[in-house]
Amino acid sequence: MGKRVIIIILDSLGVGYMEDAKEYHPQDIGANTFLHIIDKVPSIQIPTFERLGINHIINHPLLKKSRDILASYGTLNLMHNGADSFEGHNEIMGSKPKKTYLAPFIENMEEVKEALVSRGYRVKIPEIDLPYLLVNDCVIVADNIETDYGQIYNVTAPLDYISFDDVLDIGNCVRENVKVNRVIALGGENVSFQHIQNSIEKREDGLIGVNSPKSNVYKQGYQVRHLGFGISPNYQLPTLAKNAGFEVSLVGKMQDVIYCEAASKYPGVDTKQVMENIIIEVDSMEKGVIAATVQETDLAGHAQNPERYADRIEVVDRYLPEIISKMTSEDLLILSADHGNDPTIGHNQHTREKTYLLAYQKESVPINIGERETLSDIAATCADFLNLEGTENGTSFLSLMKRK
Repeated sequence: MGKRVIIIILDSLGVGYMEDAKEYHPQDIGANTFLHIIDKVPSIQIPTFERLGINHIINHPLLKKSRDILASYGTLNLMHNGADSFEGHNEIMGSKPKKTYLAPFIENMEEVKEALVSRGYRVKIPEIDLPYLLVNDCVIVADNIETDYGQIYNVTAPLDYISFDDVLDIGNCVRENVKVNRVIALGGENVSFQHIQNSIEKREDGLIGVNSPKSNVYKQGYQVRHLGFGISPNYQLPTLAKNAGFEVSLVGKMQDVIYCEAASKYPGVDTKQVMENIIIEVDSMEKGVIAATVQETDLAGHAQNPERYADRIEVVDRYLPEIISKMTSEDLLILSADHGNDPTIGHNQHTREKTYLLAYQKESVPINIGERETLSDIAATCADFLNLEGTENGTSFLSLMKRK
């Protein structure tokens, strides 16, 4: 069997606010998602995380801090502005974050409307007091109200009435005419346009858009494509691995936000399903990259629900021993996150936090890797491990991990 890397991202499980939050996210000062979850749920049971060495990072009195740990440990800073899952995941996979334009959709609405009309779409602004674009009587183009101000526009549709390919065509037209960080084309089945329209809200800061959880688009037949600004998959770990003849599997939210042509894809939000799909790939993959995201932790953060957060972490912890037992000395396991989402901080948005870093390889000596400059160090290290060409961004820490 050849070399394999297994990357598991627990979405939003940060370990302490970054110093520059004072500039970018002053509302996040004091955030520490992992620590505060344990404060709120002291009964949490995560023995595998403890065995790997998580408490050498978060230093919580309720967790064990053994010297005889399994993994090397450290923290990762966010290089992208704010705290964004799409940018975070692409940074993890080796992309260098680009400076993007921040603006509410209303500032680009007329230009986008003209572009859509020129391509033959029927477009109107149905509500002057709550402005958004209605395309072909069933697709809503508006702000994303679940993330930072002015970063993302959503193209939301009921997929019983329009194909996702058609929704994606609309999304690509929007993408070509705006310079914000991301345009998300998304939709679900068994949901009416009227229900989606009734889920439109105006946020306190003025953003107007569909409340996606309330719209029910996630519940059945959910499809999504994230269209980023200035991101090339050619210099990301999955594409580099695929081009070098390795297998690549993208699991859970990872396959929503990372593009890799011909990769095996396992969509899914349920944490048990995500972990079981990882195990399926560990059992079958000869050599390559398994990259997975546990999304339900992020959803618990948005719901400001530390009990649910803790429960999802416990589910991951219960599956980790089986994954570790199936690893060979030619495998590398990395656990981390993409930012924070502290359910105790007083708002329900992502928090600008450092992420934990646990890197496990059989027969390696656990060390303190220290604080790293960017999430891209994950991809750079994995590329180094697989003897691939370097990623666009990041510095490998593989040389620090010595064999016994």
